[in-house]
Amino acid sequence: MNEELLTIGQNAKTASFEISQLGTAKKNEVLLAFADALTANQEAILAANDKDMANSSSMPQKFVDRLKLTAKRIEDMATGLKQVAALTDPIGNIDTGFKNDAGLIIEKQRVPIGVIAMIFEARPNVSVDAAALTFKSGNAVILRGGKEALNTNLALVQVLRDVLKAQGINENIIQILHDTSHETADQLMHLNQYVDVLIPRGGAGLINAVLKNSTVPVIETGAGNCHIYVDESAQAKMAVDITVNAKVQRPSVCNAAEKLLVNAKVADKLLPQIAEALEDNGVELRGDDKARQIVSTIKPATDEDWSTEYNDLIMAVKIVDNVDEAIAHINQYSTGHSEAIITDNYTNARKFQQQIDSACVYVNASTRFTDGFEFGFGAEIGISTQKLHARGPMGLAELTSSKYVISGTGQVRQ
Repeated sequence: MNEELLTIGQNAKTASFEISQLGTAKKNEVLLAFADALTANQEAILAANDKDMANSSSMPQKFVDRLKLTAKRIEDMATGLKQVAALTDPIGNIDTGFKNDAGLIIEKQRVPIGVIAMIFEARPNVSVDAAALTFKSGNAVILRGGKEALNTNLALVQVLRDVLKAQGINENIIQILHDTSHETADQLMHLNQYVDVLIPRGGAGLINAVLKNSTVPVIETGAGNCHIYVDESAQAKMAVDITVNAKVQRPSVCNAAEKLLVNAKVADKLLPQIAEALEDNGVELRGDDKARQIVSTIKPATDEDWSTEYNDLIMAVKIVDNVDEAIAHINQYSTGHSEAIITDNYTNARKFQQQIDSACVYVNASTRFTDGFEFGFGAEIGISTQKLHARGPMGLAELTSSKYVISGTGQVRQ
């Protein structure tokens, strides 16, 4: 085991006890100081990002978009920190309390998880989001970003660590690995004696590698093969606006829509309108035979298309006979992230929400809203597509565990 990594793990374990003892007022004070420091150090952060961007010429455009920082994106990070500071602190909350037959007072209390590790790809904002949420929820964090964003991540984390040091708080509450090699990442996945949970955030390859290799417990944040289903009662303008927004606004992120299903009863009328709007925005469409008969510019879709997360200006189109066929198709190919139905039919809307097996299910709204910031969490540490412990955007509550605290008056068990 890498000695430096062992030291980082030991430091994180020590720091996790210290952060767990900080009160809400102090944590909020530090979070606001984080926000001010990001703004004050904007020039240095952007300079570090420029170094990473200069090395990004061989990267796909979708990753370049994730990597690039602007003054606006730094300001958004600062805003997220302020929002996290304004959120209710879950630590110490009592989920339930009761007295048993022996007269013991038994309470289930929210507590920090301890040490959280994150392995993520070229999205520098993840460093700040993860630091904010783990800090407010009383956890220490070990960050391991991708090599593509190393300079930016190091600069961001250094700003936060400088604030901790200035506040007289253990700066090892937030640590980042300088070594971005696969070997070190693999060792982090086996650091069970110090790391309580590991959260991967990135593409399917990264997530699957962590799930396969980690002996540390993992919270799976999933890829987003997200769907839009246009029902037979859908309003045309709404169908166009939502589909374009879900696909085009930021195609490289996991809550962007990748598939479009259209009810056969309205496909002749609505699909040409939707396809024209998408193509006007540079989207390449791939579809089944029925879709291609309606819109001649749609390219043939392969079986692989239905399960692919493009993270690009590509969308696959399928014609379905009814809402039941749409639900069956989505449940077969979805990654369990976010799906939407566009409809004025209440019964179909409720059926869609009840029968779709995904973390977030929308009626008449874009899948792009699946986001901790939009859900009012201030930020998110990831979007979980698993069902144990956490599901959907993960905020403060999902970064806590529980323990039972029991008070007695001398009881012994008979």
